[in-house]
Amino acid sequence: MDAVPLEKRLGAPEMGTARLEDIRTALGRGCRDFRKAPVFGFLFAGVYVLTGWLMALITVWTGQTYWLVLAVISFPLLGSFAAVGLYETSRRIEQGRPLDWHRIFGAVKGEGGRQLPWMSAVIIIMILFWFFLAHMIFALFLGLSTMTNISSSYGVLLSSNGLMMLAVGSAVGGGFAFLIFSITVVGMPMVVDREVDFVSAMIASVSAVTRAPLTMLVWAATVGVVTLIGLLPGFLGLFVVLPILGHATWHLYRILEQRAE
Repeated sequence: MDAVPLEKRLGAPEMGTARLEDIRTALGRGCRDFRKAPVFGFLFAGVYVLTGWLMALITVWTGQTYWLVLAVISFPLLGSFAAVGLYETSRRIEQGRPLDWHRIFGAVKGEGGRQLPWMSAVIIIMILFWFFLAHMIFALFLGLSTMTNISSSYGVLLSSNGLMMLAVGSAVGGGFAFLIFSITVVGMPMVVDREVDFVSAMIASVSAVTRAPLTMLVWAATVGVVTLIGLLPGFLGLFVVLPILGHATWHLYRILEQRAE
């Protein structure tokens, strides 16, 4: 990774307050960066998508759902390091530096010994804890029901207990999703950009979200909806969606950082 001024990289900075127009600006810059460096975008997104395809195929072939647990563990790690490549690409475009393969992949490799793996570990623990809660919610509402395979008999989900389970589970899952979003939306690009511990970066990220909850909620909803659309055609849309969102996340972080200066 190219040298960055020490005074810029040490510690978690104060972040500015996000505005709704920042979302449009960040997305516009994300699209611009993807157009300027599509090869990097396709490559980093491809690693993520191909791993998803592989896990899905193995699960279907073996009939063993525990492969999905491995996917849950691997995706945050893969996604985090893919994001580093996209952040570094956007940073080099922003600074007018050449898009050097060696430098960009060096940045991705270098994060392995810094704070990003720790943040990824926190995300994995939170997701696994949500799995545990999801099983508890299922047992609470449907544990005493007649044994039914809900993957082939959806009628149980339309019962009063089934609908209540879906409502509670969706609310709790949405809360976990927004919490993960809150600690990473600013925290992840920050640990890539600066010499800052992952706890301070997560705190700074949550602080940025709490200062502008409506704007950040809109951004979270945008990420969720766009990602869902990208999933629909056999994950193929993610080859475009993931690079744009990755570049846009970097630019949203930079907008908030510059606003506080």
